[in-house]
Amino acid sequence: MQTLEDESIYIIREVVAQFQKPVLLFSGGKDSITLARLAQKAFYPAKIPFPFLHIDTGHNFPETIEFRDQLVEELGVELIVRYVQDSIDQNKVKEETGKHASRNALQTVTLLDAIEEFGFDACMGGARRDEEKSRAKERIFSVRDDFGQWDAKKQRPELFNIFNGKIHFGENVRAFPISNWTEEDVWNYINHEGIGLPTIYFAHTRKLVKRDGAFLAFSDYLNLVDTDEIVETVVRFRTVGDMTCTAAFVSEASAIEDIMYENKSSKSSERGARIDDKRSEAALEQRKKGGYF
Repeated sequence: MQTLEDESIYIIREVVAQFQKPVLLFSGGKDSITLARLAQKAFYPAKIPFPFLHIDTGHNFPETIEFRDQLVEELGVELIVRYVQDSIDQNKVKEETGKHASRNALQTVTLLDAIEEFGFDACMGGARRDEEKSRAKERIFSVRDDFGQWDAKKQRPELFNIFNGKIHFGENVRAFPISNWTEEDVWNYINHEGIGLPTIYFAHTRKLVKRDGAFLAFSDYLNLVDTDEIVETVVRFRTVGDMTCTAAFVSEASAIEDIMYENKSSKSSERGARIDDKRSEAALEQRKKGGYF
């Protein structure tokens, strides 16, 4: 755990040292919350020297937004929020329709517009290599071209923890300080540090929509169909995305130790609860190529 923390703090400091205007991409999920704690440690007793950026789809869990606002106030950092709804209103993206409609992919345009608006040259995110195969082949310093695109075949070598942040005008870098962590590492760290989390990570009774064997949080954002079943049961969320595309797990785990035991015993992966990732075999990689997180 100490080795991972040291490496992550080193990466965060490298980002600040090599780039003129970095930002931390903050969703209110456990990985970005862990990243916030690491950033706090990296510069303590000074304040975190960069803002947080949240791309708000408008379909977030209320508990996550509440926790986001509470945390940034405690940390004393600047929070920048840009809304997917604005991109829709400006006709830059089109709202999806139908049973599986989601705003997840629409975030890309809003993110790229925010990067250009503020001139961010490095965006730190909480992605980890163990989450998904496309993330497993991405570098810690991942260069994006002047269109925000990622090319898996044009990545720089990273030998001996030497990170090359040199970029051309218009390009930017996505940096992933906890890339080498696993889901278990994150939970161990949260437990060790006593880090607070949104309540949806722990078992709670919730009204749900049972759809194709998955449990989605009931909300006005879902396009209900005849085959959907409305139920109420005790669940928790293993990962946090939009309410339209993040499935819950039936669980009684209300303590971190119980959650870690369940995760180890589960036959599903962490991102197995992300409905959007199941649209195709390479769904996340295709979104990343277009500029996604």
